[in-house]
Amino acid sequence: MTLHLIKLCVGADSIEDLADWQRGRLAEAKVAKRAPELWHRTRMFPKRRDDILEGGSLYWVIKGIVQVRQRIVDLRRAECDDGIARCDIVLASDLVPVRPVPRRPFQGWRYLPFDDAPADLKKGEAGLISLPAKMRADLVALGLI
Repeated sequence: MTLHLIKLCVGADSIEDLADWQRGRLAEAKVAKRAPELWHRTRMFPKRRDDILEGGSLYWVIKGIVQVRQRIVDLRRAECDDGIARCDIVLASDLVPVRPVPRRPFQGWRYLPFDDAPADLKKGEAGLISLPAKMRADLVALGLI
């Protein structure tokens, strides 16, 4: 059964900020002649790896609202200079906007069951993404979107 992850996107104020940051990471990799892939390193490795790799995505919480997801391509063990094993969540480059859903702060990542994941925005709802991030957040807080 497909399982997703959800994580806070610390430091980004909007989907556009996340996209800019990721474009920068890809450009750095190109200059350093490394594989052009996106990954996010976390401390804990998911025990349910197979369920996640069955089509799971990483849902990003930006400014207290689940706003976007990225398909998880792989989960890799990585060892840092301090000798502690970490997990690299390898991500597809496409950012897929989802129905905005408020989410309280939490640490690390959490499993997000398939049935609890916000739906992708439909074509007619794409205009929500063009709204300023603050306005989107206010509309979500008011329960209007």
